[in-house]
Parts: sequence; C-alpha cells; structure tokens
Amino acid sequence: MTDRRLWSYKEIAAHLGVQTDTVRSYRKHGLMPAPDLTEDGRPYWFADTIRVWVASRPGNRSRRGLRR
Repeated sequence: MTDRRLWSYKEIAAHLGVQTDTVRSYRKHGLMPAPDLTEDGRPYWFADTIRVWVASRPGNRSRRGLRR
C-alpha cells in the first residue's frame, strides 16, 4: 500500500523529530529529495518519498524508534 499523503516541512520535521528549520536546511543543502509537488511556491513530498529517503540515509535513526 502506498502512502500518497502530502507532507510539508512541518510533517517531515515531526516524522524526523527535528525542528522545521532543520528540514529547510536539509533541502537548502541538497540533502533531501526534490519535492513531489510545489503549490504556491511551497514544496510538498509524498509520505512514502520521505520514508524511502529516511531509510536510505547513512546513519538513519530508524533503529532508534523513529516515529511513523
């Protein structure tokens, strides 16, 4: 089953357990995937896009109880 919900910086930050500004910094430095959708200049990612990205990151925190 695919999760096609769109996540903003806020939802991604909550998923990662970091501040919204941290997620913005990841994007600014090219450390996260390109947005799946941009609406009114605001980027959005599918939840599955972010989950795949998190799982593939070196040293990902999924082993430490990352929230779903």
